[in-house]
Amino acid sequence: MDSLYSPIHPSWNEIISELKPEIDRTFSLISETDFIPATNRIFAPLAIARESIRVVIVGQDPYPNPDFADGFAFSVQPDVRPFPASLINIFKELESDLSIPLPDNGNLERWSEQGVMLINRTLTTKPGESHTHQRAGWLAITEAIIRSAAQSGAIGILWGGNAHQMEDLFDFGSIIKSVHPSPLSAYKGFFGSKPFSRANDLLIERGLTPIIW
Repeated sequence: MDSLYSPIHPSWNEIISELKPEIDRTFSLISETDFIPATNRIFAPLAIARESIRVVIVGQDPYPNPDFADGFAFSVQPDVRPFPASLINIFKELESDLSIPLPDNGNLERWSEQGVMLINRTLTTKPGESHTHQRAGWLAITEAIIRSAAQSGAIGILWGGNAHQMEDLFDFGSIIKSVHPSPLSAYKGFFGSKPFSRANDLLIERGLTPIIW
């Protein structure tokens, strides 16, 4: 259980202390069977200080492939090849939006280190299956975490229906939303949505440093 909380930056302690009973109940429930990502990666998105968060990218739940699920929404470890389909689509949009070529690895911690929180609404799933832990308790937990970031003025990049449920937490002018980058939906509005340049434009308007995507 200690490893569950080990990635969390101390600046989150107050919020996590309030959520701890619900987190412990949820973790106990999902631990009855196999789950991904690893325990010490579940709260990887909270490794950065609350006050440093400038952008929140909200996804759905972890990649069902155990080799892909990494704790950070949409990210994979540097040695993972090929990239998951949703991540390929994210990189395609990044190239279209900002002319940034396909990176040599799919690890997005480089974004996190610049103040981008990459968090799924549901933090775990069963290996090989999607959506299996949506009712385990994570939704209330991640809502509280996302609300905290939004209240500090973060920009919300919301991809997919589960992420759109967080829209009311953000200031009206701080919302960038589209369908999920999954191959099932990317052509219905993710491609061409320009989330990266739009987020940077908002940051610049606020006198903040843009993200090096």
